[in-house]
Amino acid sequence: MNRVMALLGKELADLRRNPGVFVPAVITGFLTVLIPLFVAVAVPYFSGERLSDSRDFHIAVEMYRNQPASRALDPEGAIQAWIFQQFLLMLILAPIAGSMSVAAYTIIGEKQARTLEPLLATPITTIELLAGKILGSLLPAVGIAIACFFFYLACVVIFARPGVAWTLVAPRSLAIVFILGPVASLVALQLAVFVSSRVNDARSAQQLGALIILPIVGLLIAQLTGNVMLTARGILLISGALIAVNAALMRIGTALFDRESILTRWK
Repeated sequence: MNRVMALLGKELADLRRNPGVFVPAVITGFLTVLIPLFVAVAVPYFSGERLSDSRDFHIAVEMYRNQPASRALDPEGAIQAWIFQQFLLMLILAPIAGSMSVAAYTIIGEKQARTLEPLLATPITTIELLAGKILGSLLPAVGIAIACFFFYLACVVIFARPGVAWTLVAPRSLAIVFILGPVASLVALQLAVFVSSRVNDARSAQQLGALIILPIVGLLIAQLTGNVMLTARGILLISGALIAVNAALMRIGTALFDRESILTRWK
């Protein structure tokens, strides 16, 4: 554990000296906040037509009538709450983007800087090395996601109808941000770390890690079309499945992360 914490400290120190690796996560987080604000607030304001006047949001009206968290809202507020809740799933993309960028940098960047070889020559085990690298990528990415969530919440408080923000601190919303987001990011960054150990191109690692984005986008589309309604229990079940996937990936990654191959064959 001491060696993992020492490596984690080194990783975080390196990231502080290279803040540019967080640019993709920051841009992604900004866009995930901007898009629902544009749809729920800016479009009705500039068009002069309320969301509740449109027949396209009948699903949200039903939620307004049936969901306890929305009963205190007027129809316009309920539709805004529905939009902000659906797009909350997009906040998962921010830690995924951040974790992939950082994970690729920590392996490929060290290989290119010739600083990985001394690390591999230390007594640290493969599982400790992977744990330190993965935690060093995951913690900053999750921190960015949490910061994006509170920024999102603040924007809703400022620009949306009164009471809409309270619907975003329901168990379902918190499960998305604090459980589903980190475990999905962990899957992406483990894939990025494993590929980074075999290639010298960060884009190759990021492309494989980006595969985790596809089912998330699929869930978002299914929610917006009304085909799926994710509950807090459903999110916990998905998170549990991803935890099992992470455990399997860690075992596979430990077997694939061969020191001799990294130092010789895969240069």
